[in-house]
Amino acid sequence: MRAIPVIAVRTRLRAYLAAGYALLIVYVSLSPFSGWQEQGLAFSDVLAAPLLQTYSLFDTAVNLLAYLPLGLLLGLTLHARFSAGWSVLLAALGGVGLSVAMEYAQMYLPMRVSSNLDLLANSLGALAGALLAMGIAPRAWFALHLAHWRLRLFHSRDGVDFGLALAALWVFAQVNPSLPMLGNVFISEAARPPFAAVQPEPLNWMKSMAVSLNLLMLGSLLLTLLRQRRHAATGLVMILGVVALAKFVAAAVLLKSWALFLWLNSEAMLGIFSGVLALIAASWLPRTQLLWFAAGVALAYLLLAQWVLDSGAPSSAMRLYHWHYGHLLNYNGLSQTIALVFPFLMLGYLWRAGNR
Repeated sequence: MRAIPVIAVRTRLRAYLAAGYALLIVYVSLSPFSGWQEQGLAFSDVLAAPLLQTYSLFDTAVNLLAYLPLGLLLGLTLHARFSAGWSVLLAALGGVGLSVAMEYAQMYLPMRVSSNLDLLANSLGALAGALLAMGIAPRAWFALHLAHWRLRLFHSRDGVDFGLALAALWVFAQVNPSLPMLGNVFISEAARPPFAAVQPEPLNWMKSMAVSLNLLMLGSLLLTLLRQRRHAATGLVMILGVVALAKFVAAAVLLKSWALFLWLNSEAMLGIFSGVLALIAASWLPRTQLLWFAAGVALAYLLLAQWVLDSGAPSSAMRLYHWHYGHLLNYNGLSQTIALVFPFLMLGYLWRAGNR
């Protein structure tokens, strides 16, 4: 009798993640959503063009890897209701359909190039992800242990899976190395000669407050998701550790050497420290008061991050990178968009949780 709720819970979470990832692909593929115009190109011409006409090994690898998680998430979602063969077929078709839509739409964007090779790479990536999903789904650690671990740690009521998907979205946005730790203002410092004297800058209390509120959003979200609130501190430390490690690796790969540790600054450390203290106090609140507290934190972060602090244009951080591919600018814009949208999604989750 327990198999039905386990499957239902896992399916909802996978579906949320798959839908969220598809939206991220749409954003990255069509950003900045401006300059739409007819360019006199038919989609049949794109499909019939020589396959290697716009060949780039880097772009091909990026397109293949970008659609692999989509195929994986779609395959895992569909496998709960269909056989392995149908799951692979439908997941692959889903990836192909999304890729066709994106390549067709890019014909109307002067800053984009519609390519049949991109379509092929995207389709192969979705197929590879779907096949990988079929290899993962029957495994005991995934089919049984992971689901039981999720039910043991987190509530099983409606809406919790959406909250877990929100936590994953938060982590995805924070990995960006051109954002300070838990910050929302892009780093745009100019390069300095080695060993040059650096004039100390005054501490920006507003940035520290934004970091603290950002941490409180995630922390209060965890408090509403976990069965035992005492696990929130451990979970928060683990998530922050993963984010810090991912930011360091991304900075080491993408940023110039002088910008390697710019994401770790005094405002971030002060904000994290004060945010942890406030979260400890909030963990003692009754559930109803906790929901109101989390809603207040989300509103305060939205007001501070979007109307008080100037996050700057995503292009302002491009001087930090030693890679000059357009994908990085799209990722910066995506991080900025998630920072704007996340508080609204958080408020929607809290409203649903309060009405249960």
